[in-house]
Amino acid sequence: MSSVDIAPTHPIDTALPQWKAPAVRERLLPAPLVASGRNWTAWFGPVISFALLAVVFVQLGSVDFTSLLALVPKTVMFWSVFVLTYSLTPLFDWFIFHRLWSIPAGGLAALFRKRLSNELLLGYVGDVYFYAWARSHVRMAGSPFGAVKDSAILSGIMGNVVTLAMLALTFPLLSSLRLAINGQTLGISLAILVLASLIPMLLGRRIFSLPARERRMVASVHFVRIFTNLLLYAWLWHLMLPDVALSWWVMLSTVRLVLSRLPLVPNKDVLFAGVATFLVGREGEIAEILALLASLLLATHLLVGLLLGASGVIRRRMAL
Repeated sequence: MSSVDIAPTHPIDTALPQWKAPAVRERLLPAPLVASGRNWTAWFGPVISFALLAVVFVQLGSVDFTSLLALVPKTVMFWSVFVLTYSLTPLFDWFIFHRLWSIPAGGLAALFRKRLSNELLLGYVGDVYFYAWARSHVRMAGSPFGAVKDSAILSGIMGNVVTLAMLALTFPLLSSLRLAINGQTLGISLAILVLASLIPMLLGRRIFSLPARERRMVASVHFVRIFTNLLLYAWLWHLMLPDVALSWWVMLSTVRLVLSRLPLVPNKDVLFAGVATFLVGREGEIAEILALLASLLLATHLLVGLLLGASGVIRRRMAL
């Protein structure tokens, strides 16, 4: 056996002169994505708080709170259902991450900021904020990025699954209405929904970070959240127009979900208003309660954003 057939048994550091080994190691090892593990999380939270405050002050003048409160129902039942509907996504998200990381009840504030950031600032910036919050406040074995990413993907998949199931139930109704939806557009939209659901499931471990058991838990919670949200919206509309049967509002809430998630269908609000008027009649009242509920949601976003943004800024100043 020749010397060339024998593999060296000593590490590369001893095979190189001592003054060259560190330089070689630095060139061979990749640089970390973030030099300090928590450096950017220290300022990202305050930036989100200031951004929420800025958006609130810009849009605050667009809402006439006095007129709005005069129009909405003043019953305890309505406000209880409205608060539950508004809080539904943060509450279910808290349940998911409490199961995954055992986050405390104080994590609800971060999850409300996550929802407001996604809706008032920019889509998925709230998920980035919650990732930064988790890195600073939660002790866990690895990075929280995988769990936040998996939850967002599974939420989208479950939304598509519920939409496709409800579309199958409401298709006879939608087809009989002869809505201004091109058949080709509808087909492409459905294909996008199916592919957006199938591709992550087929790729599996290449996309998801959580174990299969935890993925099933997260997907189940999102499924229950989406279905519960559908029923709560129907209940809200029924409380605002009680002489229309709740079953009709459930049907309308189903149609609203289907239309909102079809990616290529234009003028979704106009289509939904047309369906509502066709099923329930009373065009003026339908348009009024839809506009009223949309204004109430925006006003609540602004008020909650004001509270959370101000509390974040005050807490930051106290920590300095």
